[in-house]
Amino acid sequence: MPIRSLLASPLALSVLLALVAVCAVSAGSVSVAPSDTLAIITAKLAGRVPAVDPAVTDIIWSLRVPRVLLAMTAGAGLALAGVVMQASVQNPLAEPFILGIASGASVGATLAILIGSAAIPFGVPGCAFVGAILATLAVLMLAGMHRRISTVKLVLAGAAISALCVAATNFIVYMAADAEGMQSAAFWTMGSLADAKWHSLFLPVLIVSTLIVYFLSQLRTLDVLLLGEELAVTLGIDASAKRRLYMGLLALLTGVLVATCGIIGFVGLVVPHLVRSFTGASHRRLLPAALLVGAIFLVVADLLARTLLPAGDLPIGIITALIGAPLFMKLLFGSGGNFGGSR
Repeated sequence: MPIRSLLASPLALSVLLALVAVCAVSAGSVSVAPSDTLAIITAKLAGRVPAVDPAVTDIIWSLRVPRVLLAMTAGAGLALAGVVMQASVQNPLAEPFILGIASGASVGATLAILIGSAAIPFGVPGCAFVGAILATLAVLMLAGMHRRISTVKLVLAGAAISALCVAATNFIVYMAADAEGMQSAAFWTMGSLADAKWHSLFLPVLIVSTLIVYFLSQLRTLDVLLLGEELAVTLGIDASAKRRLYMGLLALLTGVLVATCGIIGFVGLVVPHLVRSFTGASHRRLLPAALLVGAIFLVVADLLARTLLPAGDLPIGIITALIGAPLFMKLLFGSGGNFGGSR
């Protein structure tokens, strides 16, 4: 089977994701044999006590499995947001943070960290989520909440709100006197999966799974939006209404992920372009492959983030940028500026 066909196959990508996930769970400061990892996971799922050292079992089941599952969930969710946004605004450079979602979340998280998350309901994640939603609403209002929303206005409004939020975050940090809080805020804004626990998986998994099912039912609409508003009107699709709906859903999705994982860039930008280069632009093939590649990408990035330095974790946003930026430049110059792919 040719490599391009293999990479475009959801079955092949699913097998690759499973292999990468097992390797990621097994690797770390305490290395565990993949056979022991599988034995622990199988026994836990079957309700039995694993025939492995209890300390190793606790490391695998309580720490690494939730972290890898969160990486898979966040990677798939950010890739989904990137694919849908690029089709909705017909802009190949669109990504989940184009609406200022990440910057809004950063303002909320920075405030919570520096004020003291114990004094605020729902702590840092709650404030980050509120900031993300408020920033998105501001963008939609600027772009024309009750009028036809043009893609140009949407992108420009997102850039303006993002700049304001970045300035607000920098001002808050500049005025703060808490050095430890400033360091925590900086680490959070670069993304981390270190706090992943079983109880923290419920909301991200629920939201990502629900929106994956929904957008898999919207493949034809996404294809039409990608081809332009005139064609959408001809086919009886209200492009502005769909765009508002999709942007609202993406704000919810990205807000939840940012609140859980911090700010993780480049996944929503690079993965859709990478996948489109071997699936073409049809969302029937593009979206399922992008979900799986996004999950693989973030699992690998998180594995590197926690194993490159012996002293501790690197922020995962640094790893995604170091991988994503060169890869995106390769795609950019290798495609001659044609991001659409073939249908």
